[in-house]
Amino acid sequence: MQRVLFVCSRNRRRSPTAERMFADHPGIETASAGLAPDAEEPLTSDHLEGVDLTFVMEPAHRAKLNRAFGRYLRGARIVCLDIPDDYTYMQPELVELLRSRVTPHLR
Repeated sequence: MQRVLFVCSRNRRRSPTAERMFADHPGIETASAGLAPDAEEPLTSDHLEGVDLTFVMEPAHRAKLNRAFGRYLRGARIVCLDIPDDYTYMQPELVELLRSRVTPHLR
């Protein structure tokens, strides 16, 4: 089972959309969290435990993730999807972007 974590700022639109989209993907276990203190599901070190692949939505998320949780990321694979915060939850354009950018990285 490949454990995949999706991270954005507030865990309200992009990362929950990705989590929902790939939750039923064979061999994948998904979770999502946000880096902002007011995120729906704030990221903690527990989220990173045992994760095989972490997707961040923007380069700034990767930088913040490294600053705040660097010691938990040793050997972790982190992929930046370059998806701006311009979409609503499950918006068709967001769904298509996620599908095209995430799928190639999944086993």
